[in-house]
Amino acid sequence: MMKALISVSDKSGLEPFVRGLVRNGYEIYSTGGTLKSIQSFGVEAKSVSELTHFDEIMDGRVKTLHPAVHGGILADRSKPGHLEDLKNNNIDLIDMVVVNLYPFKETVSRPDVTEKDAVENIDIGGPTMLRAAAKNFKFVTTVVDPRDYSGVIRRIEEDRLDETYRKSLMIKVFRHTNDYDQAIVNHFSSAEEVLRYGENPHQDAKLVRTTDARNTILNADVLHGKALSYNNLRDADSAFALAKKFTMPVAVAVKHMNPCGVGTGTTVGEAFQNAFDADSQSIFGGIVALNIEVDEEAALKMSKIFLEVIIAPKFSSEALEVLTKKKNLRLLEADFREDEDEDEFVSVSGGYLVQSRDTGKLNVDDIKVVTKQQPSEKHMKAMALAWEVSKHVKSNAIVLANDKQTVGIGAGQMNRVGALKIAIDRALELGDGVVMASDGFFPMPDSVELAHEHGIKSIIQPGGSKRDQESIDFCDENGIAMVFTGMRHFKH
Repeated sequence: MMKALISVSDKSGLEPFVRGLVRNGYEIYSTGGTLKSIQSFGVEAKSVSELTHFDEIMDGRVKTLHPAVHGGILADRSKPGHLEDLKNNNIDLIDMVVVNLYPFKETVSRPDVTEKDAVENIDIGGPTMLRAAAKNFKFVTTVVDPRDYSGVIRRIEEDRLDETYRKSLMIKVFRHTNDYDQAIVNHFSSAEEVLRYGENPHQDAKLVRTTDARNTILNADVLHGKALSYNNLRDADSAFALAKKFTMPVAVAVKHMNPCGVGTGTTVGEAFQNAFDADSQSIFGGIVALNIEVDEEAALKMSKIFLEVIIAPKFSSEALEVLTKKKNLRLLEADFREDEDEDEFVSVSGGYLVQSRDTGKLNVDDIKVVTKQQPSEKHMKAMALAWEVSKHVKSNAIVLANDKQTVGIGAGQMNRVGALKIAIDRALELGDGVVMASDGFFPMPDSVELAHEHGIKSIIQPGGSKRDQESIDFCDENGIAMVFTGMRHFKH
């Protein structure tokens, strides 16, 4: 009979699969919890100990690491010498290996994971069997993904479980074990890393990785520069999160967790220049994230000022030659794909808070023009920019922008008029080419009145105040366009 060795952590789809194997003449051997599950289905299965004539030891740590298992898997059936070795050692051929591994990634992603938990979820026998069987794909079928179960059974029944298909499964196995090993490396080599200090020199700090995803700051490739500090990492993450939101070339400059300048353009160099011009003072010593490859033109512009960190999906060789001349400048290459399913964790006394990320997007169909005056196309473009930036500015937040850059940002104020006053005071320009975005509604019309005094002709805000009509009436009386989004973007 054909023999299948099955040992799986993920038991989804297992019952119909093993029934299909038995129906097609396979003898099943299994281990531990998998063996109990298969037997609970009423399907006949034998313990792997019946192959090895050796009981599991050390709480199951050692059960499949045995010549009777790996000889049966690895034998090259085209070589008489291999078959003779099996016969002389009473070892049977194993035709199929079905294994999925201990849930290491899922375990270490938990905020409360301990080192002991992580160590116990490092699978040894599973990857060893998978690699052995995948290496011998000419003769052995290797199944690592439960989604392949039905296809394997169908091919057995249609006599199409051929070498080409087994090779495709082999590729999947080595991709899977590579990812698995990389997750272990990431967790133990730098899952917890002591930093020089925290926000201030008298505070201890460390970073703890909870994922090996490339589209995160902690897993970006550091190409150049000294080690990142606690504040560098937080500012870099803030800049990175905002730059990810744009499809057009964008440059985001961040200082103390708030964007100080955001610029767009047809080239990365133009985008950076617009971000720099937005607030050429605050950008000094800041963090810059750019969502497309940094070329020599952009690198030359950035090299003229003091920056702590530059983040981009790629740096050209010419750009690296320019920027690596600055000894301490950190250069990070990161994957700018969005990950909207990732939760946010914030520590509080006695525990932590968890929330989904603010991924709310500005949908044109949901925008409601509430004034007689309609915003121009140019103003709509500027408002879209200002609104996206407002999501990343600490509340209360006011963002002033034209259609290519932010021109003034007021952040973290206790009242909205105070935020607007700061934005106006810092503004690169004012007048009817500038729009205003507010992360929350206006509880009274004073902010609208102040915007009018400085020539602002279009305003975007969530709406929802009991006194919305007062702001709308003022806009109507003074030829100002106002749109409601129906969605606020508080950031504490």
